[in-house]
Amino acid sequence: MSAKTVFPAELGGSVNVPGDKSISQRVAMLASLAEGASKVIGYLNGEDARSTLSAMEQMGAKAEFKDDALYITGVAGELQQPEEPLNMGNSGTGTRLLAGIVAGCGIEAAMVGDDSLSSRPMGRIRHPLELMGASIGLSGKRGTLPMMIAGGNLKGIGYLLPMASAQVKSCVLLAGLFAEGKTTVIEPRPTRDHTEKLFQALDIPIQINGLEISIEGYGQKGPRFQAREFVVPGDFSSAAFWIVAVAARPGAELLIENVGLNPRRTALLDVIKRMGADIEITVTEEKGDPYGTIKVRGGKLTGTVIEGDEIPNLIDELPILAVAGALAEGATDIRDAAELRVKESDRIAEMVKNLELFGVSVEEKEDGMIVTGPANLKTPAAVIDSHGDHRIAMSVAVLNSFSDGAITIENVDCVDTSYPEFWAHMEQLGGKVEG
Repeated sequence: MSAKTVFPAELGGSVNVPGDKSISQRVAMLASLAEGASKVIGYLNGEDARSTLSAMEQMGAKAEFKDDALYITGVAGELQQPEEPLNMGNSGTGTRLLAGIVAGCGIEAAMVGDDSLSSRPMGRIRHPLELMGASIGLSGKRGTLPMMIAGGNLKGIGYLLPMASAQVKSCVLLAGLFAEGKTTVIEPRPTRDHTEKLFQALDIPIQINGLEISIEGYGQKGPRFQAREFVVPGDFSSAAFWIVAVAARPGAELLIENVGLNPRRTALLDVIKRMGADIEITVTEEKGDPYGTIKVRGGKLTGTVIEGDEIPNLIDELPILAVAGALAEGATDIRDAAELRVKESDRIAEMVKNLELFGVSVEEKEDGMIVTGPANLKTPAAVIDSHGDHRIAMSVAVLNSFSDGAITIENVDCVDTSYPEFWAHMEQLGGKVEG
């Protein structure tokens, strides 16, 4: 446990955020399955990505950081039986995606995690994997970790996702690589497509027809592909904290370079522009996952409604958008976001509680919240506990940069899961941090 004391700041300048966590984890898995050594530029050296990489090493891959790059030597599709449980730390993405690979390749493995990960639902991946022929045991309460997986000899299925989830979609597609026959996933709404883009980059045949994604399985031996160079763009979800921090500050300016601009990740830009932010985007690279530069000029924001199809593509950014709502004129209504209740924490309840501590008018809903601003922020007297949720910790830190005093945030070591440089970057951009 540790604490940070954050003071008000006039944020602005330029920053390069660390590599995209979701892409880093997918690259670690696929490069570990490849034949030969892959060079990965921009890999996020945060706890979630490291736990995923460590799990692949337990199954035979080799990894080495050297000269500002990560080199992964793959197993050419022949994963080894791990001698110990795969410890996934805090990573829900790593757990759900890797479960698909383990279920497909015919080995047995146990997967465990920290207290936060062990409280998150895994039944949503058990159902489709068992339909494909795997055996999935969940020994935690309410269908949670620890998880035992015994796979192999899978059959392709058609699966209509009961909820919009890129993690469940990717789990099924990765398992489908090792299945006999075609695997088709149908989404209720568009979600992140990093897995599909990596399949295309590796020449793995994939058919995408609107919300229907299909692959033809290779059987239990899985696909065979050669190692290659991967470039991981900066994480848009990390950039989101600074986008909001500057967009709500009249006169402030910020330049974020080499950041991911995948349209299925950048719905926050649409929302914040709808709220009145001045945003300029320049795309540097369009192949694979596009990336480029975001320029933000601060101004006055107005409230908006955030709902429906845009929710899956900004689910991680909703805590910082709640902060934007507290700083905007009028009501910001976040709807259709019940998924927030089963993240690293109950992010609806935690953000409502923390906003109220700052004197913000907020109404909690089952699937979201209504935040009314602009708030006359007061500095909370109480110590704020992140409850081990990195996005809560960072959102509260940004909110307090608009306040008039210092606060202490406990349990901030969780920030290392996705953004180890966050506190250093806050100081770089003009903030003050102690602890």
